[in-house]
Amino acid sequence: MKHTLTGIALLFLGASPAFAQGTYTNQPPIEARAVDLLHQNQLLFKDLNKNQKLDIYEDWRQPLDKRVADLVSQMTLEEKVGMLLINTLNAGEKGKMTDGAVDLIENQKMSRFIFRNTVKNNPVSTGPGNGFAGTQISPYEAAQFMNAVQELSESTRLGIPALFKSNSRNHMEIDARAGINEESGSFSAWPKESGLAATRDMELIADFAKIMSEEWRAIGLRGMYGYMADLSTEPRWYRVHETFTEDSELASEIITTLIKNLQGDRLNSKSIALTIKHFPGGGPQEGGGDPHYDYGKNQIYPAGKFDFHLAPFRAAVDAGASSIMAYYGIPVGQSYLPNNVGMAFSKGILTDLLRNKLGFKGYVNSDTGIIGDRAWGLEDKTVEEQILIALEAGTDVLSGFSNNKQLLALVESGKLAESRVDLSVTRLLKEQFELGLFENPYVDPNRAAYIVGNASFQRKADLAQRKSIVLLQNKSVLPLAQPKGQDTLQIFTMGMNAALFEDRAWANYKVTTGEYNKSKGEKLPSISKDTDFAIIRVQITNDPGTDRRFGGALPEELNFLALSEMAKSKSWKISPSLEDIQSVMETLGPEKTILAIDFRQPYVLDEGSGVLNAGGLLATFGVSDAALMDIIMGKFNPTGKLPYALAKTSAAVIAQDPDAPGYPEKDTLFPFGFGLNYKE
Repeated sequence: MKHTLTGIALLFLGASPAFAQGTYTNQPPIEARAVDLLHQNQLLFKDLNKNQKLDIYEDWRQPLDKRVADLVSQMTLEEKVGMLLINTLNAGEKGKMTDGAVDLIENQKMSRFIFRNTVKNNPVSTGPGNGFAGTQISPYEAAQFMNAVQELSESTRLGIPALFKSNSRNHMEIDARAGINEESGSFSAWPKESGLAATRDMELIADFAKIMSEEWRAIGLRGMYGYMADLSTEPRWYRVHETFTEDSELASEIITTLIKNLQGDRLNSKSIALTIKHFPGGGPQEGGGDPHYDYGKNQIYPAGKFDFHLAPFRAAVDAGASSIMAYYGIPVGQSYLPNNVGMAFSKGILTDLLRNKLGFKGYVNSDTGIIGDRAWGLEDKTVEEQILIALEAGTDVLSGFSNNKQLLALVESGKLAESRVDLSVTRLLKEQFELGLFENPYVDPNRAAYIVGNASFQRKADLAQRKSIVLLQNKSVLPLAQPKGQDTLQIFTMGMNAALFEDRAWANYKVTTGEYNKSKGEKLPSISKDTDFAIIRVQITNDPGTDRRFGGALPEELNFLALSEMAKSKSWKISPSLEDIQSVMETLGPEKTILAIDFRQPYVLDEGSGVLNAGGLLATFGVSDAALMDIIMGKFNPTGKLPYALAKTSAAVIAQDPDAPGYPEKDTLFPFGFGLNYKE
């Protein structure tokens, strides 16, 4: 069964405005696949509860509060507690719906899901897709999958539509980790969050948000676990690569811009609803550890900068963020009590601060796995006790949890009041109504196939990549002179894709790649004496090991931010190796070596590493080889500005308070906002 209001009917009734808010003044687009349509005064409605009459919650003309209240009054207790659950729901191979999807919808009564599949134009099958990361699928298959889930949801007793959320998936990502972020795949590939901040271009960031919105909506994604309003004041924290900046005011401006352009002035049928994280600021991690792991569970504020970290979240609330995610960390020593448990369990943080002081009206979405795995401060409590404490504190939906019976039993036993459940259900349903999902949750898979990552979108993303690159050092080397006539420029490269130089635009360039496979006994290729310059792209990652799948270095190696220290460590990987970089610089001469280092964290470019001797030094934050070469060859004047300061030594990082930005002048290599250009 499929009923759609399109074509002539829409022309007659007039297009619906985007303001929506769960209530429409004109006939909105309607599509039904598992229920009948109701006709009343030449208007169409969906008979979601299949009773052949128009209920208040089905009537898009009714005020939002009345629609929500009517639906809550019709829900069973089992349906209500299902609303408080959200967990991973990935598509199977070719975008097929899995048995797991049926269980979550029909048995667990859930309507909120986290989508983690990588979406690619030419997906490679990686199995049945029931794992945490999911299998690769195409944009067309992703849209088909979400449509299938919506149709199953529509067929349930009350026809409550599904809401799919995702972590970020529009950035140049070399080390995507399920549960943290997704690789861009088919989506337009923009610089990482710090790169967007490095552009200092709010109009471009607004364009990014608008393009992201179009791409996400095309496949049926309507919510995001993001963006992070956390500040990058602790360089050892591996999640700095998801933050924008160390500067509270800049972060506030960016978060506001994203909310206004992804959600709109208020949620509507064209919005992507944001879950801003990680309240009240996940940056000041003790020792640089992350609270995904027990050695990083404490957040400390020795410089007294709690409000400095809170400011971007205040801006998010003021801008109308639909939901807020609290972090796992414990707010050590803060006045909001209790301050010896994770944020999601602290009533002082979620109710006294977030709701009462900041005036937040949306819902609180826990981080994934707070029940059981990462219930810091409550490790000795049972799962039931952890749930009760989280809900009492102000958490509305439990991420990574999908056991309806366990939550239901708490209500039936009288331990959890149904009125408390109703409060969360009301907050959660409001978002689904405002997004227009009750009227039409379906998308066109054919449109998704050509919208996602189209050339016009990527062209704008390419501009952002170029504007994000920061020129740190130039010893009269850059830009390189472009060869003229029959002249050639001989370049030795490492860390770059040789295919770039096969284009005839590089006909006057003789490019030799330094790539080799050490595991096969190969050695660094020799460098011709006629080589003019070496261009080396440097990537730094962490070996995930078996106990650090979310990222980060070994706890005993968190302090190893200097390149010289990383080169001797177990859990840091510099590619190409520092030994090879030094070898190239020694052979060719440092003044003829150009280094482009991709900063996922504020690494320390220590003197012992030798990288500061390079003729040219650039900071990138997720860019293509083509973007980098446009800067190096002078086709694009570098304009990027550092989103955070870089320290001279690891000792300076360790000595600095984790909640404070920057360093004393004597310890600063490059300050926040630094960036050279070719015109100065």
